[in-house]
Amino acid sequence: MVRGGRVDSVRDRVFMSERSTAARDSQGLVFNVQRYSIHDGPGIRTTVFLKGCPLRCWWCCNPEALHPYPEIITRDVKCIRSGHCADVCPQHAIALDGGGRRIDWARCDQCTRCAAVCRARAIEVTGTYMSVVQVIEAAGKDASYYRRSGGGITLSGGEPLLQWEFALETLKQARSRGWHTALDTTGHADWEAIEVLLPHTHLVLYDLKHTDAARHRNATGKGNERILENLQKIVARGGVKVWVRRTVVPQFNDDEEEIEELARYVRTLGAAVEKLSLLPYHTFGAAKYTALGRPAPAPGIPPGNEEQIRLCRERIERHGIRVDVGR
Repeated sequence: MVRGGRVDSVRDRVFMSERSTAARDSQGLVFNVQRYSIHDGPGIRTTVFLKGCPLRCWWCCNPEALHPYPEIITRDVKCIRSGHCADVCPQHAIALDGGGRRIDWARCDQCTRCAAVCRARAIEVTGTYMSVVQVIEAAGKDASYYRRSGGGITLSGGEPLLQWEFALETLKQARSRGWHTALDTTGHADWEAIEVLLPHTHLVLYDLKHTDAARHRNATGKGNERILENLQKIVARGGVKVWVRRTVVPQFNDDEEEIEELARYVRTLGAAVEKLSLLPYHTFGAAKYTALGRPAPAPGIPPGNEEQIRLCRERIERHGIRVDVGR
C-alpha cells in the first residue's frame, strides 16, 4: 500500500511501474552482455549480467560482479605509461615509476576518471547503466537465433534479484516479443521480489552451493535457509521450469555425503526440477582480483577434474535425476 507518497512493498512498486509509461526506460547496472550463449538455458541466448551480489563465495569467477556500483579494472599489459590517469585522479591514487603505473587502491574512490582518459584501455570501467530499451535492443540482434533454436534472454549476475525492478521490466519486454526468458539466481532475496518475476519467466536456473547451512555461511558469508525456502516456494507455486545448478568445488561440496544429500533434496522437489547441472570449479577468475585491487579469497584449492565430475554425476543419477555437465 502507498502511504504519504512512500512505496511500502514490492507489490506497490510493481503496481506503480505498470502505470508508468517510463517504466521500460528504467536503468540497470550491467557488467556484460554475452551474445551467443549456449550454457544459460535452452537454445542460443543472450545472457545479461547484472552487477551486485549479496554472497561472497570464495570461488567466484566474476568478482567484478560483486559490488553494486561501477568500478575500475586494470589491464597492466596494455599500459603505455602516458600518465593521463595520474593527472586526472583527484585522490592522487595513481603514480608512475620505474615499475610502471601503480594504483594505491586504499585511496581510490572509484570515480572512474582515469578510465575515461586511458586511450590504451589499460584501465576500464566494469559496470554500465543501461535502460531496458538498450538491453532489449542488444538482445534483439540475435532474435533470429532465438526463433530457430528455442533460445532467448537470460538475466544473470551477480544476483539479478538485487535489481528486481529492472529485471521485471526487461523480462516483460522480452516476453512481449515472444522470446524465451530465464532467470539465473542464487535465490538469496526476498520472496516478494522473486514472486513478481515468475509470471514473466519461463525457466529459473537455481544455484545450490551446499545443503548445510553452516558450511554455506562459512563459504559465502550467508546461510542457505532463505535460499532453500525460496526454491521450495517456486516449486510449490508452479508455472515455471527449474534447473538446479551446482558448481562442484573440491574439498567443499564434492564429498559423497554432500552429493547424496543434494540428490535427496532435489528428489523432494519433484518434477518441477527438470535437471541438475554440474559446473566444474575453475580458477579463471583469479587474475581478476588483482586487476580490481583486491586479494583473491580462494584458499589454494585446485580446479575440478573430469573424474570428480563423473563420480558426482553417477551418484546423483542413481537417484533417478537427470544430470548434465556445464562449463
